[in-house]
Amino acid sequence: MERLIEVEEQEVLMDFHLARKCRTDVHLRSIHPTSTVLFKVQTSSPNKFLVNPPSGVLAPLSSASFQVILRPQSQLPSSFPRSSSDRFLIKAVSLAGGQDAHVLPHPASVNQWFAARPHLNTHDTKLKVFYLGAVLLRHAVDGGDVEAVRQILRRQKCMVPPLINSSDTAYLLRASSSCHDPTILELLLEAGLGLEPSDNTIGPIIPTASATISKAKGIIPRSNPATQSKGWTALHTAAAAGTYDTLLRLLQQIRGGDGGGELDCRDCDGRTPLHLATSKGYMRCVSALVDGGVDKNARSKDGRTALHRAAANGDHEMVALLLDVGADPTTVTSRGRTPLDVARDKGHKEVVEILERGELVLTAARRGDIQRLESLLKKGVSTGSHDQYGITALHSAAIKGHNDIVRLLVKSGMGLECRDVEGHTPLHLGVEGGWLEIVVMLVNMGADVNAKSSRGGTPLYMARSMGYDDISTFLVSRGATSEGGASSSSMSSISMSGSACHLE
Repeated sequence: MERLIEVEEQEVLMDFHLARKCRTDVHLRSIHPTSTVLFKVQTSSPNKFLVNPPSGVLAPLSSASFQVILRPQSQLPSSFPRSSSDRFLIKAVSLAGGQDAHVLPHPASVNQWFAARPHLNTHDTKLKVFYLGAVLLRHAVDGGDVEAVRQILRRQKCMVPPLINSSDTAYLLRASSSCHDPTILELLLEAGLGLEPSDNTIGPIIPTASATISKAKGIIPRSNPATQSKGWTALHTAAAAGTYDTLLRLLQQIRGGDGGGELDCRDCDGRTPLHLATSKGYMRCVSALVDGGVDKNARSKDGRTALHRAAANGDHEMVALLLDVGADPTTVTSRGRTPLDVARDKGHKEVVEILERGELVLTAARRGDIQRLESLLKKGVSTGSHDQYGITALHSAAIKGHNDIVRLLVKSGMGLECRDVEGHTPLHLGVEGGWLEIVVMLVNMGADVNAKSSRGGTPLYMARSMGYDDISTFLVSRGATSEGGASSSSMSSISMSGSACHLE
């Protein structure tokens, strides 16, 4: 059955407290464009959980939420973080076209509506339950349960407010520093615990903790003891912890020359702060790093870029963001794998679709398929993709002479000064194609008539070298100068850049 709803939370994350009611919200969205959708929520443990409301009505493309309430528990969960017995099932059905399509039940009677139709063909969404919180994290640290600590910390970033306060942090760092396995302490520090202590109870802990790591791993101490085992700078730590305000301050310091290291500083695995923020799914931090000027295509020691990491995680929102800011989807790892290859290997269908759509945009622009391109853009597909030559959709349309495609891409927000690997703008390639109308259009839209390629070639130089007198006359009339030229090898590279479009 076709999907009817999307669930924002892939898991039911419950901040657990002993002898207290615990609550969390789950958000739904109808993805059916025309039909009303009814839903009901079932739990495998009705003696433990309440759901409010247990059912509801979703208008086309609308949103709703329900609250999961855990009754007060006198003991810790029998298994955590993931519960082995607790789960939820959301059953959804569309009223479109059925015999009940004209009957819209009141939200309060949806459960009865479902009960009267036990053989309905429904779309079902299963949600696992994960128990989190400071109580369970303390228990896991005390017990030396590395995997439980890792799973709780991985999910606690999704919780609002944060699960761990300063007093919990102090206890956790002290307890973990006495563990035989330094991995637990590393996980706590990587999650940002102790990064910005809010009281004096935490400060003295960090040197002791770091000494424990160093002793266990034989690592030479660095200037930042809290992250010395990984070779992290303060910028790495802020990116990994998702501390947005700290990250902004560090970026300002770096830009202002007030210290703070380098934008693309590397840790022991060759990862930059962008790698870490991407891996953790911190969208705001990634945007701040990109705006700050980091290398979007920096490769770690295994050859992976931030886009590879987002693709491996199945983080389709992060993949879309990185593509939109110009991350290169053609970069390969040391094993020759592109982000698309990685997403396919992992079975991340949404990521595969996004990356393939980027290729579809390039293909549509190259072929002049205006209807296909319009359809892709309406679906929110990014225009930031490019091929291994750095050729974007706008470059392709310009050299092919597709006026309507050029106009549509610029109208959709694509920059006129995007560059291929040789530094050519779409105006350069419009000139190379000999398309006066394309050149006029790009210049009228604001393209730089004196833009230089990486070897100094300007559009006017190219036009004169290729004997396009009409284009040369127009460019001069719009302020192009004869300054700047290119060697014969440069002209060869220009032609080769354009051949990427001609040959496909």
